[in-house]
Amino acid sequence: MTGPTAPHAERADAAGGDGSTLAAVATMYRLTAGHRGAIAVATVLTLVGSALGLAQPLVAKDVVDASAHGQVIWPLLGLLGALFVVEAAAGAAGRFLLERMGEGVVRQLRHGLVGRLLRLEMREYDRHRGGDLISRVTADTTVLREVVSQALVDLVTGSVVSAGAIILMAWLDPLLLLLVAVTVAAAAVVVASLLTGIRGASTHMQEAVGAVAADLERALGALPMVRVHRAEQREAAGIGARVDAAYGSGVRAAKLASVMSSAVELAVQGSFLIVLVVGGLRVSGHAGSLGDLVAFLLYASYLVLPLSSVFRAVGLVQRGMGAYQRVDEALRLPVEPTELLIPADRTPAPRPTGPSITRERPALALHDVHFGYDPRRPVLRGVSFSVPQRRHVALVGRSGAGKSTVFALVARFYEPDAGAVLFDGRPAAGLTRDACRRGIAVVDQNTHVVHGTLRDNITYAVPDAPEAEIRRVVELARLDEVVDRLPGGLAAVIGERGSTLSGGERQRVALARALLARPALLLLDEPTSHLDAINEAAFTTVMKDVAQECALLVIAHRLSTVQHADHIVVLQDGRTTAVGRHEELLTGSALYRELAASQMLRPGEPGPPPPRHASGVGRIHPGE
Repeated sequence: MTGPTAPHAERADAAGGDGSTLAAVATMYRLTAGHRGAIAVATVLTLVGSALGLAQPLVAKDVVDASAHGQVIWPLLGLLGALFVVEAAAGAAGRFLLERMGEGVVRQLRHGLVGRLLRLEMREYDRHRGGDLISRVTADTTVLREVVSQALVDLVTGSVVSAGAIILMAWLDPLLLLLVAVTVAAAAVVVASLLTGIRGASTHMQEAVGAVAADLERALGALPMVRVHRAEQREAAGIGARVDAAYGSGVRAAKLASVMSSAVELAVQGSFLIVLVVGGLRVSGHAGSLGDLVAFLLYASYLVLPLSSVFRAVGLVQRGMGAYQRVDEALRLPVEPTELLIPADRTPAPRPTGPSITRERPALALHDVHFGYDPRRPVLRGVSFSVPQRRHVALVGRSGAGKSTVFALVARFYEPDAGAVLFDGRPAAGLTRDACRRGIAVVDQNTHVVHGTLRDNITYAVPDAPEAEIRRVVELARLDEVVDRLPGGLAAVIGERGSTLSGGERQRVALARALLARPALLLLDEPTSHLDAINEAAFTTVMKDVAQECALLVIAHRLSTVQHADHIVVLQDGRTTAVGRHEELLTGSALYRELAASQMLRPGEPGPPPPRHASGVGRIHPGE
């Protein structure tokens, strides 16, 4: 994302109100819910320290006056030192509480964001880039930590301390205070004119940082392709453009912040010089005492820190709003519903069409299903078939026919626009997504293997699986030779995205992981795409073994993979055009005959027999 979308802007307005500092402060304050006690204690400690600091010029005034009259000043100096020490201790304790509170707020936000992002509707991942979403969890929340841990309390304590200093300065010399007020007011006008620009520049910078993360994640995720096509410089240039955009926005924000800081410093220094010159003239004209001038100068210098903290906090709050808008947008993205779409007692139960070779309710059935990722461009236009219990059903068709979309609907990543999906005879609309997924497992064509040990990947779905179960699925997926070959066996670290395994081995790891959950329905997407002819034939035996445990729905383009299926469903342009066995479809489906011919197998010619070892069980060779 390189710029805010219209919905983004609407949410930003909702989050930040009218863009005023008061609305931004109120928004930031809402983030501290659950930490108000720590804020209160830290504020009290800071105010106590500030009050002790305000008392120090008065004691210094007494020291000067007592010294001028030849009085003993040691007790006053001791009191001044004690005030200084206690002020420092109170300030340190308050600052620690604020920093801890800030970390707590960020932790709470990150927990909420991580939980939200992992449960988003799948359509949202199509609309937002992963790296940008990740940057909202990391970079944007870091900006917010500084705001809630410093800016909010600085605004309160800085305002209170400044007010106290101003009151005491008015008591000492109203005329000098008026001169100070004029210079500070001029700085306030400059600061107010810069706040909107600071907030906008900060927002653009955070978005540019998110775009850098997204582009870099894309490039690193496809690094072999990038290097083979010698695209390192091109990718670096593209990501560099994002970096330059972030740099430009950051420089603009820094420029505005620098002007604001300079205006504040000039106002403070100018007021100090005015006080020094005018006050000195008044003392020389006997219009005031030297002690009063010293105290007033101390208050003027003491006013620098709280005023600076107030102006800095205002700018920081505006910067934080840029980050908060992005965090708030992510927290408002729709997640998958956990409740039923339709009450179970109101859910229709249509009679599915398709193959039925037993009287059992099918493990899966689709009835006249229509769906499109974009409603204006339907992908499925009436798909109907069923997968009987403990049977092997193959799904074939040209690329783009809708096979992977069927899998996405069965996995409940999306909901059909029309028609029904049934699990064990129960409509999916009357089941929660969790209940549906509890009975299925998926082995995707783009096999997902995460960094960790081989055991971690196999037991991902069932972390506490007993050793006997792990060994069972290792043997069933023909992974035992891989386990024996890897140093450390199941404890071997297989690298990022399974880089130490071949494509076929990664698929078998995914198969073992799926089988460990003992699903009622197993979805296999192109299970032989990374296998050679020998191992492909052996995998046919594996699927027969797996079909004894659960129902199989397999997407495949290779005829040798599907011709032994119990039933084959032919999809064309999002419709079910034929259902039957291999021999039936060769005579009854023109599209299937065309697909068979494209595999260079003559219609009716059997595929290669699976190899056998001594025990009569097919084996897949490791490292294919």
